[in-house]
Parts: sequence; structure tokens; C-alpha cells
Amino acid sequence: MNIHGIITGSEAFKQDKYKKYEHKFISLAQQGQHPKILFIGCCDSRVVPNLITNTGPGDLFIMRNIGNFVPPYKPDEDFHATAAAIEYAVSVLEVEDIIVCGHSQCGAIASLFKSEKLENPSLIHVKKWLEIGAEAKNFVTKHIPEDFSKEDKLDLTEKVSAILQLDNLLTYPAVKERVEEGKLFLNAWHYDIASCEISYYDSHFQEYLPLSQAAKKEE
Repeated sequence: MNIHGIITGSEAFKQDKYKKYEHKFISLAQQGQHPKILFIGCCDSRVVPNLITNTGPGDLFIMRNIGNFVPPYKPDEDFHATAAAIEYAVSVLEVEDIIVCGHSQCGAIASLFKSEKLENPSLIHVKKWLEIGAEAKNFVTKHIPEDFSKEDKLDLTEKVSAILQLDNLLTYPAVKERVEEGKLFLNAWHYDIASCEISYYDSHFQEYLPLSQAAKKEE
């Protein structure tokens, strides 16, 4: 889709779908936002948080970046977009859950295993950012059996990376405090693009299980 398609789509939204949610948009404009979930996802255009969770306006506070990474907390006053979004969601919006959602065919994860280096000077920030994924790569490389296929290796790294981002979240003082108080829960998900299936990491069984099983537990 090009810019013309987006313009046309915007007009169609106002004429069609907006009418369905008009009362909600008016309410959100008057009363502000009160989402209960911070969704940390990848910038990948194939991963659309509201679409894959069937949520609407005001339901999710969404933060997206390359690889759905969470950089460890740094107590400085530099520019930290991801950290700022986390701080705002936890300390201002007081969300109750944070979901870190990895996905299949993740370009950020795949790039960790490529032999060629990102030497293009225009990718200086990308190269630095991908360092956050090194721990997941190293873990998988160390522990996978030799007969693992490339696809299985990447799938496992995507899932391990999402779990490790939860550890990084706990380096944020406000996150750690609210988790220890039982007011905030951290979740690692993995979304398969081809099947639209979502799995979640179950810390008790130490494996990813279909999200449908978690839904049944809530019933």
C-alpha cells in the first residue's frame, strides 16, 4: 500500500468504521485513556497489536520497536524512547499487565545470526540496538542440539528473547516495585504470522503454551 492507499483508507474509516466506535472515541476524548495493558511489540508491519488481540481504541498502550526489545534501565537523562514509554505506562497509567510479544520471521532476530556485519554507516543505531538481542542468541547457540534446523533455531531465539526482555523490565525500579506488590504482571508472548496463533510463556511449566489455554484458566 502506498500513501494514496492510506489517504483513501483514512477517508473510508471516517465514513464507515468510525461510526461503529463513535461513542467510544467521544468518551476517550472527554475522559482520557485508561488502558490496563502495555503491549511491547515489534515494528514489523505484519504484527498489528489491536488486530491480533481483537482490541479497540483505548484498550492497549502500545510501544513498538525493532525486535520488541527492552533495553536495561539506565539512570541518566539521555533520550530513551522505550524507557519513557515503560515509565509512563507503569507510573502514570498504572497498567496491570505488560506483554512482550515476539513473532515468527523476526528480522531483528535473524540478523543476529548473519555472518555479515552491519557496516553501513547509516545503520549505526540499528547495529547498537541489536546488541540487546545478543543474550538470547548466545543462550540458544549454547543449548540447542546440533540437529536443530535454522527455522527451529530462529523460532527458539524469538521466544527466549521475549522472556529475557521480562528480566530487563525488572531492572526498572517502578516495574520491580509494582511486580513485588502484586500490582503488575509480566507476560512473554510469541505470535506466528502464518497461522495467527499466539503462545505464551508459562513459568510453571517453563515452556510456551497456546494462549487459548491461558484463556481457559481465566474462565
